[in-house]
Amino acid sequence: MKKRDYYEILGVPAGASPEEIKKAYRRMALKHHPDRNPGDKEAEENFKEAAEAYSVLIDAEKRALYDRYGHEGLRGQGYAGFPGFDSSAFEGFEDILGNFFGFNFSDFFGGGRRRPSAQRGRDLGLEIEITLAEAAAGMTKEIQLNRSEHCPACRGTRQKAGAKKAACPDCQGRGQVRFQQGFFTVSRTCPRCQGAGEVITAPCESCRGSGKVKQKRVLNVQIPAGVDDGTRLRIMGEGEAGDAGAGRGDLYIGIRVKKHPFFERDKNDLHCRVPVTFVQAALGGRIEVPTLDGNEILKLPAGVHSGRVFTFKGKGIKDISGHRRGDLFVRIEVQTPENLTKEERALLLKFAEIRGENVDSVDKSFVEKVKNIIN
Repeated sequence: MKKRDYYEILGVPAGASPEEIKKAYRRMALKHHPDRNPGDKEAEENFKEAAEAYSVLIDAEKRALYDRYGHEGLRGQGYAGFPGFDSSAFEGFEDILGNFFGFNFSDFFGGGRRRPSAQRGRDLGLEIEITLAEAAAGMTKEIQLNRSEHCPACRGTRQKAGAKKAACPDCQGRGQVRFQQGFFTVSRTCPRCQGAGEVITAPCESCRGSGKVKQKRVLNVQIPAGVDDGTRLRIMGEGEAGDAGAGRGDLYIGIRVKKHPFFERDKNDLHCRVPVTFVQAALGGRIEVPTLDGNEILKLPAGVHSGRVFTFKGKGIKDISGHRRGDLFVRIEVQTPENLTKEERALLLKFAEIRGENVDSVDKSFVEKVKNIIN
């Protein structure tokens, strides 16, 4: 039977680009795949033809021979066509079809026994709550974990001491099992031994053959100065134990900083509100201002208004990188005296009289100023 032209099979012109050839092959392969056409011999043959055409046209050297000499040119170079070419002919098919049909092309033609790799331990995560002062200064926090450790009885081997493994009965020690997938013979990792080719005959009684047991552990974790709410710390190698011969997982600690009753944090800066009396605001004076390092003295100028902000350099939070500290911003709030005694009221009225103020009349000066601004 005369072989069909490869370009005709894929439905592309002779000058088609590799990308056009890939797209055409994918379209043909999906259309004629045996899994989509069970028992359809014609679809199976079309799938074989498309695979053969693609394997030639996607290879620059084979395509050049084919373009110049046709099918005879390929035979002259020892290429017999499909069926009959080895697994290397399917290199690149996987990136065209991927795992669309639930298998890998690299599995079709064997590939040898694949030993399963030892699995790294699982990562763990937890949250801890600390105060703002602890976040600013740093601290050592004791935490308790209930994590998987290697079984002390079998040391993670999963079997009794002195016991030997046996060849897996499902794959006869090959680590792979084979079955038919359409017209292909597919090899897959044995699900029973996970590719090891061996099975445990005498599981460890302490861990029931898992190789691991849950144990409580107490760790002292260093919390660095400057951590903020939402910071996530990674403690390497403090997660759960892995398979025998594999590393441990990591421990991730989420930081939650309690809201402070006096300070508000903005990155590395701190903000607070300090109340002062009417007399302190009018006359000025010295007041104590709390900081995370102790009290500081603030000199108030006479006539300070409510809302004025004073800055204490370097009295904020230390940057977690350790380079600098933020600042403390103190906002003044002038408190109006309440529940005046008769004597206090009389003194305030006298004060107003001296300043020429009439507390019972409407102060029109402010209204006039606003009108001038608006107009």
